[in-house]
Amino acid sequence: MRAWLRMAPRLRPMERPADQPGSSRLAGVLVLLYPRGSDWCFILTRRTEAVATHKGQISLPGGAQEGDEPIQQTALRETCEEVGVCPGDINLLGALTPLYVIVSDFTVYPFVGNLSEPPRLRPDPVEVAQVLEMSLTSLLDDSVKMMERWTIRGVEVDVPFYQVDGLAVWGATAIILSELEGRLRVVLGLGEPRIPLGGSFDFL
Repeated sequence: MRAWLRMAPRLRPMERPADQPGSSRLAGVLVLLYPRGSDWCFILTRRTEAVATHKGQISLPGGAQEGDEPIQQTALRETCEEVGVCPGDINLLGALTPLYVIVSDFTVYPFVGNLSEPPRLRPDPVEVAQVLEMSLTSLLDDSVKMMERWTIRGVEVDVPFYQVDGLAVWGATAIILSELEGRLRVVLGLGEPRIPLGGSFDFL
């Protein structure tokens, strides 16, 4: 998908290797939209160092499927557990495209929901180090998109990312947001985004 590739680290595999045994675990995440003045915003979280995977990174609320629960219920349950916004308050609008994450061997199912007003957050301190807010206006703003060369697990990689409050939103979360951005651009009749080179932000 074109929008995925725009914000994916270069050389990142987009599918599970055919020779990898077993199957990936499933996870659900939620883009939770809510009004803020004349704009719409959504929540991102900075993960603590206590979580099992992707320590310290910026992510959407969500997590691993438990048992055979419907995957959309996973996204809603995990959002409730992580930030205190629970299913009874959320209007589920639809789904984005599932994405494979090679580092943790998860297939992530992103969903989009909305609230009628800004949420009253109760972050879980074990899982959430910080809650960030990003507006849809910012998501469409080319000035928050950057590309830098990083060394990841000993390999130099060109990594595109969104800058939010001075932090880098990259990897699977950026890929999911890029699809959301792409869909918004089609609806609004906007052109393709541009990703500038350079810049210096915190790597998490």
